[in-house]
Amino acid sequence: MGQIDNKEQILRNQISELVAKLHDLRQSKLGFERGKSKVSYGGRVYGHKEMDALVQSAVDFWLTAGPKALSLEKKIKKVFDAQSAYLVNSGSSANLLMVAGLCNPAYSRQLRAGDEVITPALTFPTTLAPLVQYGLTPVFVDVELDTYNIDADLIEGAISPRSRAIFIPHTLGNPCRLEIITHLAKKHNLLLIEDTCDALGSLYDEKLVGSFGQMASLSFYPSHHITMGEGGAVVINEPELDKIALALRDWGRDCYCKPGQSNCCGKRFSQRHGLLPYGYDHKYVYSQIGYNLKLTDMQAAIGLVQWDRLGEFVSLRKRNFSWLYEKLSAYPEFLALPRWDSKASPAWFGLPIRVTGKVTSRELTAYLEKAKIETRKIFAGNILKQPGFASIKHRVFGSLENTDIHMRDSFFIGVYPGLTEGMLEYIVETFEHFFHD
Repeated sequence: MGQIDNKEQILRNQISELVAKLHDLRQSKLGFERGKSKVSYGGRVYGHKEMDALVQSAVDFWLTAGPKALSLEKKIKKVFDAQSAYLVNSGSSANLLMVAGLCNPAYSRQLRAGDEVITPALTFPTTLAPLVQYGLTPVFVDVELDTYNIDADLIEGAISPRSRAIFIPHTLGNPCRLEIITHLAKKHNLLLIEDTCDALGSLYDEKLVGSFGQMASLSFYPSHHITMGEGGAVVINEPELDKIALALRDWGRDCYCKPGQSNCCGKRFSQRHGLLPYGYDHKYVYSQIGYNLKLTDMQAAIGLVQWDRLGEFVSLRKRNFSWLYEKLSAYPEFLALPRWDSKASPAWFGLPIRVTGKVTSRELTAYLEKAKIETRKIFAGNILKQPGFASIKHRVFGSLENTDIHMRDSFFIGVYPGLTEGMLEYIVETFEHFFHD
């Protein structure tokens, strides 16, 4: 964008003032009424600065990914101390881009159809879907009962001569046992990718999850730790995957110029590529079979403000989790609450609960939902029981006993920053009424 003159700046300031007034007016109308207002499991938390950033970006009218997107990518890269970070239009697209990168012929450790990838059966559909879509064979192992994560002690037994990678989600923000997993990956020369969509800000051994494997995915959906509405990112920790991921995200093109730039290589019209005529415009050379997975600069403008609030949001999630955890610990005969590794510091996405004893998960969640308290299952449960995945090519190592227990008996409630003290108290009181009625 060019320089903003004084007249334009005055108008922009007036817009900002009006946006702030509109935000404050809307906030003044909000309130919580027990039993009538919904207590969400997650949702967007934003202030007038996010609204103003969105409006100012709209005024700039840079509709595609642009300078705001580049700024946010730099922030993500710096925080993760990564090789690079690329924004995409969703966390699901981030998972797709990671798997596509590992399967790309330009990658020296390319995965090929039929290669095995070890992953838990308790998962989200679009964590698994790219493996199936690229013809890889998922090898399912069970999860730990109380962490909801892949049982790291089972991974080595699941390894076969066809095993090439491990794909782990950090369930509900709870870090997997990365000390064991990274050791096994190195020992057996396996690639490691992390689905960190639920775990932005979580630490393992004082290091951000998403920093341990070749790549990691992030999601910026409204229920996640920060939001742009839709959106996500791929964190790349291996230099070789940098250019591959960028090309696959951006139509498969060979050109790496940033938005608004041209001829960064200085050879735009003086190269030969494949069977194309000499000097064919490098901007229209496609070295990969790719996608268009970019987001818009308006989304990135929101994300820049949200990113600066990540520490605040993580602290609030931890506070809400701790408060609910302490109160619900009073019912060990009915509820099994989660545990986490001694080296883990989870930035919780939600509070997972396993129902035990004389009541069922279905009865408890129905009671909570009737009271306007949202609940959610542990995603797809046993993914192999889902209609769309029942007939996929796969292998199972051992039993999936704990996965099936969670499918039947477990759910989660929210801990997101939008929960007020009154909402938290109401949640606990509703549990109390259920157990005492």
